Amino acid sequence: MLKNFKDLKVWQKAYQLCLEIYKTTKRFSKEELYGLTSQIRRAAVSVVCNIAEGYGRKTLLEYIRSLYIAYGSICELETQVLLSGDLGYIEIERIKTLQANLCEVERMLKALIKSLETKHSNP
Repeated sequence: MLKNFKDLKVWQKAYQLCLEIYKTTKRFSKEELYGLTSQIRRAAVSVVCNIAEGYGRKTLLEYIRSLYIAYGSICELETQVLLSGDLGYIEIERIKTLQANLCEVERMLKALIKSLETKHSNP
């Protein structure tokens, strides 16, 4: 049984991804500090924080809603990573690594949402 949100594998993967995003964006152009750097970091933080927040909510429906917000943020983050690569801020090999991690978190979120929705439909 899970003791808290930190025991969730999806939270752990999203947390590691968030750390990687921060390390990667340290190298972005200073002119992007309040633009793409800020946006990409906020999206990464949103993913991990919404997983945690949802876990702490009172009802299953609130939890699912927070996971959908996290899912939207992971899609936003993937778009920003691709854009950063096309703008030359992230090298190709780094993009491949980030995308693999993004896809894994996305897959895990989908599976958790599906599992919780099934649980909600069949109490």
